[in-house]
Amino acid sequence: METKTASTGTIRYWAAARGAAGTAEESYRAGALADRADEQGGAARRVVTEYPVHLVEPSAEAEPRRVAEEIAAQFPVRAPAAVHRTGPLAIGDVAVITAVSCPHRAEAFAACRKLIDTLKHEVPVWKRQIFTDGATEWVGAC
Repeated sequence: METKTASTGTIRYWAAARGAAGTAEESYRAGALADRADEQGGAARRVVTEYPVHLVEPSAEAEPRRVAEEIAAQFPVRAPAAVHRTGPLAIGDVAVITAVSCPHRAEAFAACRKLIDTLKHEVPVWKRQIFTDGATEWVGAC
């Protein structure tokens, strides 16, 4: 898992460099930090003012690679990529980017969606939210 500053250009370059001959389609997904969060229980939405810490548990370091390999086994993926940033992040910052390269568009879309959904469910990522009323809350990725 990449923990440095990441941009869509970085992912695109990385995925293209890893692509094989015959790969025609790439799909990318970038997840930015929102200024709203669901209240516990899913009722109201609260305004988030900042995300001072975005943590990935030490056990998560190998997980994105495992998930990418799992997705590559399910789809004709030639070049999977997953980058998750850590450290202080601001509202609107991109926290996670996934990318895949496949022979066809539909496969690329499906594989990229499966990659981000699986990452969110299986990789232990935590973020601390600070709300306008000063309250704080640690939440998992999903």
